[in-house]
Amino acid sequence: MVTGASSGIGAAIAEAFGGAGATVLVSHRDSAEAASAVVERITARGGRGLLAQADLGARARCEALVAQAREQLGGLDVWVNNAGADVLTGEAAEWDWERKLDVLLAVDLKGTIACSQAAGAVMREQPGGGTILNMSWDHVTAGMEGENPGLFSAVKGGVLAYSKSLARNLAPRVRVNVLCPGWIETAFAREADPDFRRSVADSTPLRRWGRPEDVAAAALWLASPGAAFVTGQAIAINGGVVM
Repeated sequence: MVTGASSGIGAAIAEAFGGAGATVLVSHRDSAEAASAVVERITARGGRGLLAQADLGARARCEALVAQAREQLGGLDVWVNNAGADVLTGEAAEWDWERKLDVLLAVDLKGTIACSQAAGAVMREQPGGGTILNMSWDHVTAGMEGENPGLFSAVKGGVLAYSKSLARNLAPRVRVNVLCPGWIETAFAREADPDFRRSVADSTPLRRWGRPEDVAAAALWLASPGAAFVTGQAIAINGGVVM
């Protein structure tokens, strides 16, 4: 199950899991056409993709999505909490800080907690347990100047801290790890000023922006048997910007 999987990092993760042979439930809030295209790409590569719609800003809707996923998939081996509020592009970019924070807290933090609690309860009862992957941000450990970075630090820092406690609470049957992307080429990057884009690449030790596929590769490994002894860890996918 990959939440917020209609585009960007979520779509790349869903397609990576589909390409690896998983049956993937692709969720979206209000992007049915884009999410359907992700399912079609998974199917074209020989995988199996399913579609779900959910607004994850409220506990009841998160729990309903977990119940739907369990029914459609016959169980929950991997749950990826990728859904996040976009307050950097479009109309939301002009909101004041309090409105942005309210949305980020509801979707990114409370949505992650509610989905994790419900999915974890299902996984603990399964013979093979399961894996939960949550989405934080590489700069929560270093900080960044600016109003929006401050909001993201508070919310994504909460996701990181919560995930470490969740890993202890759900062990040993369920593993919990955190993906911490840095500068990734998503919608924000495409709208960014060319000079800013160049400055990011120049200041990155690996001299480029990350791609959604870079994050997807890390997610795939963390959910694989190769990471069977890894839990409670945060993996930065950022080209070395924050070490």
